[in-house]
Amino acid sequence: MLRHVFDPRRNALTAWRLVLATGVVFWHSWDLTGRSISHEPIMRLLSELFADGFFTISGFLIVAAWMRRPRLKEFWASRWLRIFPGLWVCLLVIAFVIAPIAAAYQHTTITLSSEIAYVLNNAVMNVGYAGIDGTPTGVPYPEVWNGAIWTLFFVLLCDLVVSVLGVVGLLKRRWTIPTLFVISLCWSACVSYSTFEVPTWPQALARFFLMFLAGAMFFQYQDRIPARWSLVALSVAVIVASGFMDNYRVIAALSVAYAIIVSGALVRRINLRYDLSYGVYIYGFPMQQLLATFGLAQLSPPVFFLAAMAATLPVAAASWLLVEKRAVALKRRLFKSFSERSQAPATAPRQPENRTPHT
Repeated sequence: MLRHVFDPRRNALTAWRLVLATGVVFWHSWDLTGRSISHEPIMRLLSELFADGFFTISGFLIVAAWMRRPRLKEFWASRWLRIFPGLWVCLLVIAFVIAPIAAAYQHTTITLSSEIAYVLNNAVMNVGYAGIDGTPTGVPYPEVWNGAIWTLFFVLLCDLVVSVLGVVGLLKRRWTIPTLFVISLCWSACVSYSTFEVPTWPQALARFFLMFLAGAMFFQYQDRIPARWSLVALSVAVIVASGFMDNYRVIAALSVAYAIIVSGALVRRINLRYDLSYGVYIYGFPMQQLLATFGLAQLSPPVFFLAAMAATLPVAAASWLLVEKRAVALKRRLFKSFSERSQAPATAPRQPENRTPHT
C-alpha cells in the first residue's frame, strides 16, 4: 500500500516538482517563440499537465502538513514563507534588473513608478499587471514579464480551503475530500474548455481544485491504495489516451495523481537536497522573455528551451540558497517557538510562602 512505501524523508516528489517546473519552461518555449504544436493532443497535455501535476503534489503534501500539525497559525506561517519571500524577490529582480536590461538593449526607457507598481500589484497577486511600461516589446509574447505566477493565486485558494476544512473538523472526515472531488469533477466536466481558449474563473477554479483534491485524496486513502509500477504504467497510458479530449482531467485526474505520487514514493534514491523547482517555475518565464528580447526567439523551441534552462537554473539556485532556504529555516524556528509556547504552563507555578520567622 502507498502508506507502507511512502517515506516523507526519502521520496522523489521534490525531483518530480523540478521535472514539472522544467516542463512548464519547455511548453512556454513554443508560446514565447511564436510557434505552436500542430498535434492537438500533445499540445493539450504539454500545456496543462505540468501545472496540474504541481497541484496534485501540493494536495498530497499540504493536507499531510495540516494533518501532521493542525494549527492554523503554523500552517499559514509555513505557506506564507514558502510562497512569498521567493516571489517578492523574483518581482524585484524582474522590475529592477531584467526589465531595465531589456529596455537598455532595445534603447527604450521604463519609469521607476511603473517598476514599483509592477512589484506592488503582483506582490498581492494582482497578476493582471503583467508588463512594465509596455515591456517586453518586440517579442512574440509582448507586455508580459511573468506568465507563470498567475497559478499561485489558486494555490493560495487551495490552502485556504484546507485550513477552513481543518479548523471546522471536516478534514478528519473520510467522506469530505471524496465528496469535494466528485463535485469538482462534475464542475470541471460542465465547464470544459479548449486548449486554445483563455480559461474563465470558473474553469480555472474547477481545474485546479480538481487536481489538488486528487492529490489530497491520495493522502487520505493511502492505506487503501496499492503502490505498483504496473499501475503507474497503466495510469500513464490513461493520461496519454485522455489527451484526445478537450478536458483530459475528467478521465485522467486520478491517473495523474497515481502516476506522480506513487512513482515518487517508489523511487527513493532521487532525493534532492536542493529544491530548485519553485525558482525554475517563477524565473523561467522572465528569463525566456529576456532571451527573446535579445533575439533568441528565432531559435527552434527545443534549442530555445535549452538556452532558457541554462539561464534559469543558476538564478533558481540563487533563489533557493539565498531566499527560499533561509525562509524554510525561519519556518522551522517559528515552529519551534510555537511548540515551546504551546507546551509552556498557562500560569506561573505558585511560589511557596516564606515561613521564615522575622527577626
